Amino acid sequence: MKVLVAPLDWGLGHATRCVPVVREFLRAGAEVELAVVKANANFFREVFPDLRQRLAPSYNIVYPKHGYNMALWLLKNSMHLNAVMRYEHHFAEEMVKRHGYDVLFSDNRFAFYSKKALSIYMTHQRRIAFPRAFAAFERIGVMWHANIMRKFDEVWVPDLEIYPGYAGSLSHSGATPGDKPMRFVGTLSRFSEMGNDGNALGNAPAPVDLEREVDLMSMSEFMAHSANVEWDAAPEKRTSGNHSFEMRANYKVVAVVSGVEPARTQFEQQLRDALAQIPGRHMMILGKPSAEQKTWTEGNIEFHTHLATNDFAEAVKRADFVVSRGGYSTVMDMAELGAKCIFVPTPGQFEQIVLAHDLSKAGYAVEIPADELSAETLTSAFEKSVKMPKVEKQNLLHDAVEDVVRKFKERLI
Repeated sequence: MKVLVAPLDWGLGHATRCVPVVREFLRAGAEVELAVVKANANFFREVFPDLRQRLAPSYNIVYPKHGYNMALWLLKNSMHLNAVMRYEHHFAEEMVKRHGYDVLFSDNRFAFYSKKALSIYMTHQRRIAFPRAFAAFERIGVMWHANIMRKFDEVWVPDLEIYPGYAGSLSHSGATPGDKPMRFVGTLSRFSEMGNDGNALGNAPAPVDLEREVDLMSMSEFMAHSANVEWDAAPEKRTSGNHSFEMRANYKVVAVVSGVEPARTQFEQQLRDALAQIPGRHMMILGKPSAEQKTWTEGNIEFHTHLATNDFAEAVKRADFVVSRGGYSTVMDMAELGAKCIFVPTPGQFEQIVLAHDLSKAGYAVEIPADELSAETLTSAFEKSVKMPKVEKQNLLHDAVEDVVRKFKERLI
């Protein structure tokens, strides 16, 4: 059984939560390949150095500078998104035709399906949340998403079936795929299978050398050659269990910067300004896996462009508090690592605002609106007693993959 896994490239979260999915397919004996873009290629090469990567279309999302413009941004860019989706579907069909994939796995890639392969769509956002001023659009969003779901053979939801799970109303209400099967596959974190020595995999990889700067191509140029672009990861031997830098015994704050521009850089600058004013040693992970790995110190802050999986987990475990965006993949990772979290939702991403509010209300995390992030609000947050609920061992993903294997075998009969 040959599987192509393709995460959406709106930030790195979709890539990280695909890690346990890939592991489970490999465990089931499948041949797995990865559809990547420039932004997540190095991350996947670190985690799965032996898997072939194929270049996929990028959505090239750049959020508006001010979050309150998000509704207008969606209207303005709807034609661009639709164009990418059309090309994406053509790409998926071409991949199946040329390389014989039996299963296409899409993490929120809206058109990554094929009539000639078992197509699975994964999303935690059955409900696409809108601010109160635009609440009328929410029903339209649900209908649109339901239409997307029905084009796939089945839908997976990365959460617990019993409400509220970890995503609350986002995953437990909203769109359904009609008569197509939908199942909850549990929380998905790249840290769910840390080794006995506390490590997942080795050190950060050397950058992947793309044949061309894909972002500079027109979509027509890209589709003219994308099905032929591929590279095999040829990693050097790496040793597990050794940190690539001297890690401190503990940190007051580990700040994780993520997301798409320009919000990512704005968040980084806010954190720099705030942490410089707070006594203690802090770490900032800048979330740039496609950049060369660098480490440096400015004042009381230790900076890293990117950390290997095991180093990232160890840093989080040594932090008094973790400050990050409120993306759902981050929530699942922090729950797996047992972190004390302060979530600062990305302006305009209302689903993050809803999620952070629900977690704060439940006493699992602290929520700070982006326009209120400062040394003062962080210091106040340190006084609160919060912790993400422990992730219980589950076999939901295993069972879902086993069902896919069964369906594949039935097709062969």
